[in-house]
Amino acid sequence: MHFNNISLYSLALVLTLSSCSGKKEEEKTVYENTQFSKNDKNSVQLTEKQIQSVGLTVTTIQNRNMEKLVKLNGKAEIAPSHISLISSIMGGHIKSINVINGSLFSKGQVLAVVEDPQFIQLQQDYLVTKAQLEAARLNFNRQKDLNTSKASSDKTLQTAQADYSTLNATLKGLEEKLRIIGINAKGLNTGNIRSKINIYAPFTGFVSKILVNNGQYINPADTLFELINPAGLLLELKVFENDVNDVKVGQEILVYNNQNPDVKSNAKIVSVVPSIENGGSATAIARLSSVNTEFVKGMYVNAEVNISSRYTQGLPNEAVVSFENKNYVFEDLGKSNYKMLPVVTGISDDQFTEILKADVLKDKKIVQKGAYSLLMMLKNKAQ
Repeated sequence: MHFNNISLYSLALVLTLSSCSGKKEEEKTVYENTQFSKNDKNSVQLTEKQIQSVGLTVTTIQNRNMEKLVKLNGKAEIAPSHISLISSIMGGHIKSINVINGSLFSKGQVLAVVEDPQFIQLQQDYLVTKAQLEAARLNFNRQKDLNTSKASSDKTLQTAQADYSTLNATLKGLEEKLRIIGINAKGLNTGNIRSKINIYAPFTGFVSKILVNNGQYINPADTLFELINPAGLLLELKVFENDVNDVKVGQEILVYNNQNPDVKSNAKIVSVVPSIENGGSATAIARLSSVNTEFVKGMYVNAEVNISSRYTQGLPNEAVVSFENKNYVFEDLGKSNYKMLPVVTGISDDQFTEILKADVLKDKKIVQKGAYSLLMMLKNKAQ
């Protein structure tokens, strides 16, 4: 809700009074034609014509179900666990780059191609070791048969077994190295040895940085790309001190960006930092219920939190006015007399404002339309 706030120096309402005889009289402001109680600075009395000009209407305290709508704002960020730096397991020259900054990629997509003779050597070593292992396996089996008939010594059998075990371990290591660089060792043969390896995307996401160029030589420690996984998008929202106790982990919220405020997405509060910063606000962390590419890292966002509804007492928004950070209503005392009463407000929505300790207003007639005008008249008198 937006209370009507005024300054003592911005009083602009002027009502012109005319005589019944039709003769034009000098225009006088509504304040000059307003009678005030000498001993009560919180009361104002109007003439009948002033009441008609202002259009005063009255209401009473009302019971109704109300929800508190908390509005938050902040920025979209990415959890560190969902920002990946991609490098090549082995060094080489960049043969091609298949993405650009900001482009969307899918899991398993080829991001770049790296070329180097060492890839050939690794595949060659694997095939040679594989052939040697087969020979060692045959020799080991033969030595076992010979040792059974005591045609060969135990030492010869042990040497054959050690050679077989060593080559088998070497082959497994080479097979794992090939797997890491994206080469399937099981399908490798002398006819499909290649000098290039592909750098694959580990997940579906966006490219945020490309740190290499075509033809550049890279080392295993060099970063090629910075990739963002949108599943790790977090919303860092500011919660003002007055609303901290109402915003809790697990609450469903609606979020939207400034470019498209009419389209709202579902999210959930996953964390509330228990600390009030210098600006008088705490931080709530929210996560979108589903991946939405309209929200990107660094974007300013807004959110709305509906607090659980409660049955309470309130008044129409226009009946409550604000002055010097305090809230007031005007009671209709009858005979064109109106008295300003302080009130403590609670939650509010688009139409009504909750009045705390509303029993003091029970059975009282409260000015609805025209409350702001009465406030201006009253404060003008006080100058």
